[in-house]
Amino acid sequence: MKRRTLLCIALAAAVFPLRAQRPGETPEQKAERMAWFDRAKLGIFIHWGVYAVDGVSESWSFYNNYLPYEQYMAQKAGFTAVNYKPADWARLIKESGAQYTVITSKHHDGVALWDTKASDLSVPKQTPAGRDVLTPFVKEARRLGLKIGLYYSLLDWSHPDYPNFTKTETRYAIADDPARWQRFLDFDFAQLRELSKACKPDLFWFDGDWEQSAETWHAPEIIDLLASYNKNVIVNSRIQGYGDYGTPEQGVPTVRPGDRYWELCYTINDSWGFQHTDLNFKTPQMVLKTFVDCLSMGGNLLLDIGPREDGTIPDEEVAVLQELGRWTRKHQEAVYGTRAGIPAGFVQGYTTLNETGDILYIYLPYKPVGPVEVKGLMNKVNRVWVVGSGNMLNYKVYNKNYWNDIPGLVEIDVPEQVLDPGITVLAVLLDGPVRLYKGAGEVITAN
Repeated sequence: MKRRTLLCIALAAAVFPLRAQRPGETPEQKAERMAWFDRAKLGIFIHWGVYAVDGVSESWSFYNNYLPYEQYMAQKAGFTAVNYKPADWARLIKESGAQYTVITSKHHDGVALWDTKASDLSVPKQTPAGRDVLTPFVKEARRLGLKIGLYYSLLDWSHPDYPNFTKTETRYAIADDPARWQRFLDFDFAQLRELSKACKPDLFWFDGDWEQSAETWHAPEIIDLLASYNKNVIVNSRIQGYGDYGTPEQGVPTVRPGDRYWELCYTINDSWGFQHTDLNFKTPQMVLKTFVDCLSMGGNLLLDIGPREDGTIPDEEVAVLQELGRWTRKHQEAVYGTRAGIPAGFVQGYTTLNETGDILYIYLPYKPVGPVEVKGLMNKVNRVWVVGSGNMLNYKVYNKNYWNDIPGLVEIDVPEQVLDPGITVLAVLLDGPVRLYKGAGEVITAN
């Protein structure tokens, strides 16, 4: 993946805003097509390729001239997948609470995980693994009911007909040799046909679009091609504005992204693929906080794991997925089907709402010192309980004056014995869809 700041991503989104829907598609039809993604909330990203052998940055290590291309590609000789068990991968992902998974079918280095007929550069043909390692995982994941996403790099720095090679070296200019560029497009389209036929993905996760324009990529034709195999296929934003949802990366947004649908792409340590020296793993609690942060802004979390070359997943990453699974199983009513919560400042914590807007979920990533306060709530509170255990909680309303409509403060008692070891979730049942006071208060003129 390209390491860009949120500012760069925001600027790109401003230049290439996402189309509201596809030509001929109504907003209602797009909402129906996106319904599973909107409800999914959690996906697991998998970056797996030859770069795991030496533990170097996927593709970027040779593009940025950190090591010679020949040295990077020599890793093919060490990619064995000897302990690869796709059923175990799928089961771990399912148990994490994720509803979909996205795997790198081919990164920018051009090494395909499946037995592509469009090129000899693939795991089956050029590594000791000697077999297709993509479609067995797709089969196992689908058997468990997971939606399938395929990461596919539009650019291919290894392909002789792709114009760019490294940061300091290019092969040709497209304007000077359009026939050569057309050969590359034919290659890209051929691989996308193969993947569509073999895997029937629910989602295509493109990357690398920044090097060419939508017209040069033939982006509309790519969408038409994918839709011809699956009319409901979803496509991420990285196809020069022709995608369905936004993909901020690494840095958690501080305000809700402008796209109706979005997911945060996020690593468990600091690397996408496996790197031996990267031991800066986030704790399960850190990942949970990021997850509920995304929920509070109406987005998904696409959490990345990087398996070793032999197919094993680091214990630290397994531990995070297992804790996610424990937490999502307990709190599923406050995960799937929720929508963005109320603005910051009304509660000292993250919030979401149920679909009808009459249940306010409050996520507490801390041990409260005293009652949890909710201010500006115009609604009457009918009851409050702890999600996952059902414990009813006591609450009081303070400073509600009878002579005006300014709401009082709702103070919820949260005893220590009901706290979750990760993040505690409270459900506040209201007398109707949430209504918030957003004024500056009033001076008392009668009492």
